Amino acid sequence: MTDAALSLDRAQRAQALGVPETALTADGEVDWARIFLGFGGMVVGQFMAMLDIQIVNSSLTQIQSGLGASADEISWIQTIYLLAEVITIPLAAYMSKLFGTRLFYVSAVIVFVIASMAVGLAGSYETMIVLRAVQGLAAGAMIPAVFATAMTVFPLDKRVTANVITGLVVTLAPTIGPTLGGWLTDALSWRWLFFINLGPGLLVIFLVGRWGGFDKPDPSLAKGIDWFGLIVMTIFLLTMQYALEEGASEGWFDDDLILWLSVTAAVTGAVFIWRQITYRQPIVSLAPFVNKEFTLGAIMSFIAGASIFGGSFLIPIFLGQVLQYTATQVGTTMLVSGLTMFVSAPICGRVVRSMDLRVSMVFGFGLAAWATALGGRITADWGFYEFAVLQAWRSFGVMMAMIASQQLSVSTLPPHLMKDASGLVNLLRNLGGAVGLAVLSTVLTHQTAVHLADISSAVNFGNLSSQQMLETLTAMMEQRGAADPDGAARKAFGGLLQREAVVLGYGDAFYFLAAGCVLAGAFALLVGPARAQGAVPPPSERR
Repeated sequence: MTDAALSLDRAQRAQALGVPETALTADGEVDWARIFLGFGGMVVGQFMAMLDIQIVNSSLTQIQSGLGASADEISWIQTIYLLAEVITIPLAAYMSKLFGTRLFYVSAVIVFVIASMAVGLAGSYETMIVLRAVQGLAAGAMIPAVFATAMTVFPLDKRVTANVITGLVVTLAPTIGPTLGGWLTDALSWRWLFFINLGPGLLVIFLVGRWGGFDKPDPSLAKGIDWFGLIVMTIFLLTMQYALEEGASEGWFDDDLILWLSVTAAVTGAVFIWRQITYRQPIVSLAPFVNKEFTLGAIMSFIAGASIFGGSFLIPIFLGQVLQYTATQVGTTMLVSGLTMFVSAPICGRVVRSMDLRVSMVFGFGLAAWATALGGRITADWGFYEFAVLQAWRSFGVMMAMIASQQLSVSTLPPHLMKDASGLVNLLRNLGGAVGLAVLSTVLTHQTAVHLADISSAVNFGNLSSQQMLETLTAMMEQRGAADPDGAARKAFGGLLQREAVVLGYGDAFYFLAAGCVLAGAFALLVGPARAQGAVPPPSERR
């Protein structure tokens, strides 16, 4: 038999088995060890990239002190990472097809590890911001590749399991980020938030470099790169992300910079979409959106992203600002989410595999909505138990909804669109997180002001209960030796009112987040009958 015939036989056998040709041994058998080692390395890399989004959350005060940065400046340690990340996420599909998954992924991990070490050694705020941007660019290249590989490397009967793994990473990494970050900062120093990437990074480089040859590069894509589309896309994503991140704190369109950035984002966004539709070789293929199931799944991934990042934003901030928890205490409380996701992942995978995807999504988003709504009754007296109940049920629901929506996105897509679909889903999920954070910040600020006005108008110092409270506070200030006990008491009384308004504002924000989950569940009802790829259909559907 000729070499061409042998090659044809291998290609046909690989297609019949639902695996890439590179996964076959010389005897034509599937080399599962190679697949799992290479894919496992990519999963670890994706986990690192997503972990670094939230790992700094519980340690911003310590980083601020270490670098001598202001309160406004320090928030950019997270913002710049997300800004850089959204640039490379949509480019990842194009670049991995051009260079091949192995070379592109390993190169991204090498840059990520070097940047992580440099961030940990940074001696100034300005240096750290630049290096965090480089780290974010590399992370954005690493995140989408895992999902695309899972959908193209594994046969149908194993794709749900692979999707459970990717879903676990997507939800677990940003959730345990504050936990791990708080422990590392208190035990060692904030610099270890970045040094910790060295060991896993070297492992990923070895595993993917040795066993990650899942596809072949396509050098022809280097001809005719759409540089205009790339520039427009970069401007669009940067201006949109910045406006979303900073809009709430700057009063949105009351600020001239936010207004013009929003206009720029709208114009360049329209130009970018037009360019990708009309150009012969688009850098970001929008073809998957023609598929109804992908579009609906992508919308639900967007809302799920808002839920994941929104919950991870509200709870740690409340614990730190209102309850005055330390970094370790915040991390310990948030650990419930991570443990729940880890334990529930295989359960959710089995459930999603066994039933119509619509049922899984409606149940998952419904459970997440109910659990999140528990936060609407939050008080300053809440302890570990109340937060644990909220996080456990919410995490279980989000995990199921995430796995089901990811499965829906690719349930009817052909293999050649998987890489493009992966980049789009990851981009939309991150944008959902950015939109969610921006909207929640606005809701929190606005509702706190509304509640403070309502409470202040209701307080009357001629009221007996108000007088008693003020007298009690005055007596306390006298015991503490205050120079002006009456003035100090009035100031403390105002602080109590402010605290109560803040707590009520957080309750409204939790209700708003729950409403988003309800909206996602409603979208699931628009989906036609669909089952997870690789699921066994019920007897009534078998031929």
